[in-house]
Amino acid sequence: MKNILILSFFIFLFFSCSVKYEESVRAEDVVPEFTFTQVELNRYENNKLSVTFTAEELEQYKNSSESYAKSIEFSSYNKKGELTTEGSCKLLAANTDTEIYTLFDDIQVSSKEDNVKFYSDSLKWNAKREQLTSGKSNTVKIEKDDATLYGSGFSASGVSKSFSFSGSVSGQIITKDNSENETDDIAEEDYE
Repeated sequence: MKNILILSFFIFLFFSCSVKYEESVRAEDVVPEFTFTQVELNRYENNKLSVTFTAEELEQYKNSSESYAKSIEFSSYNKKGELTTEGSCKLLAANTDTEIYTLFDDIQVSSKEDNVKFYSDSLKWNAKREQLTSGKSNTVKIEKDDATLYGSGFSASGVSKSFSFSGSVSGQIITKDNSENETDDIAEEDYE
């Protein structure tokens, strides 16, 4: 009986004590200041539509430049009003101060200007540098013309209009000659 009381006392102490007394959690850090549902936003530059954005839900936090959204679709337009990029993802974390946007789950991005499509589960867009990157071990699928590539360690530049992989790459290129279509498989190799 005495052992049970001592064990109960230690269990009570273990589960009721906090090690971090000096750190308090503020409600505004974990509870959004605003939550919007069925969001549709349009951004205009020089009286012309530049970006459209829809989301199932959008959260903004007090004293923070961070926003979070789910079930997102977006489109961007050039100065002539022509569609340049469109995409979607399940989750988005946006920091408007750093202009870094992290996309998660079922990502699809299509560049109309370059006729290229990107698919992944995790991508990061740095608007200041115009750079799209994946994690080192994340796989990105790219479709362009008659080529489909899969690779890890993806990085693309909006400035130079080029992309590269730091990890392994595999894929398929369909070549056309006069008589029939031929398919060339790209063996999995490391490229930089």
